[in-house]
Amino acid sequence: MTAPQISIITPMHNEADNVEGMVRETAEGCAALAPFEMLIVDDGSTDATVARAEALQSEFPWLRIIQHKKACGQSSAVLSGVKAARAPICATLDGDLQNPPAEVPKLVKPLMADQTGRVGLVAGQRIKRMDTNSKRLASRAANTLRAWVLKDDTRDTGCGAKAFRRDVFLLLPFFDHIHRYLPALVKREGYEVILVDVEDRSRVAGTSNYTNLHRAIVGASDLFGVWWLMRRRKLPVVSERGHSDAS
Repeated sequence: MTAPQISIITPMHNEADNVEGMVRETAEGCAALAPFEMLIVDDGSTDATVARAEALQSEFPWLRIIQHKKACGQSSAVLSGVKAARAPICATLDGDLQNPPAEVPKLVKPLMADQTGRVGLVAGQRIKRMDTNSKRLASRAANTLRAWVLKDDTRDTGCGAKAFRRDVFLLLPFFDHIHRYLPALVKREGYEVILVDVEDRSRVAGTSNYTNLHRAIVGASDLFGVWWLMRRRKLPVVSERGHSDAS
């Protein structure tokens, strides 16, 4: 199989009813990016998620399946996908089909066009949240607090639709829920972050794996940790003096 130019990583936990739709929409919406690969990272599902993905592999040879024996969380699933990816550019989509796969070309375009090597992340920002009122209010409060503390100039870090350089992601200090702080951490490494508006859709199958209380509890400690990391990072300005004799 030809080496892919884009790796599309989709974490899934008990998303059996969304697998086929995700794969078929990716085939249609990302056709212009060929050759690409899609990695479904099954995070310890107890339903038929893996079986339904495997049933599609003969039809879609670019589909790969990475499996966690037990659930480790979305960030761990993203990391497993990035480590297994064969392309220099990775894109992530939530496995519930709320992020349309047709948005991936828009996300990867700035990275593919970048000739400077300075763009590290393209972060999707949902134009209109298609969640419950309680989730939208909780997310708005969390984003406001995060933006004030981290100064990351991003209004919606919870959006799962993102694209980034694989090597840049692997530079970042890994922790659970890192996927919510990628803009701040990529900037911490000295790379540029580009923001792109993307569509958001309502979940049509399965149930959410998160609650507002769970997000609030882990968010408080994570925010403090990322603030500490931002304060402790010092990027040197490096120059080479003289020259070496290669003869």
